[in-house]
Amino acid sequence: MEMDLNLIVLCGRIATEPEIRMFESGTRLIRYLVTVRSEAPRRRVDVVPVTLWDPSDEEVAEPGERGRRIWICGSVQRRFWESPDGRRSRLEVIAEQINLKEVEELEPVSA
Repeated sequence: MEMDLNLIVLCGRIATEPEIRMFESGTRLIRYLVTVRSEAPRRRVDVVPVTLWDPSDEEVAEPGERGRRIWICGSVQRRFWESPDGRRSRLEVIAEQINLKEVEELEPVSA
């Protein structure tokens, strides 16, 4: 049986100051715009919207600043909403984990 997989790993830079939202229910989120540069097949910069639901207190206190490198692991989701122009949608990454540490700062993995 074939199985589908929705897994994305991004490494880029935070493009704008992160948006932190808190809802009456107590749920909160951090929304990022992340730039990801590619060289092949041609040079380009993609801007990817990323949402982290229920971030830790530490992530809310220090969500990262514009220009900071960010690693993201999550999945792609299409979000729909109604606007005066009709039904709209966009793709976004729903982050399961984020990491703001530079590669040099990461702890080595022991076998």
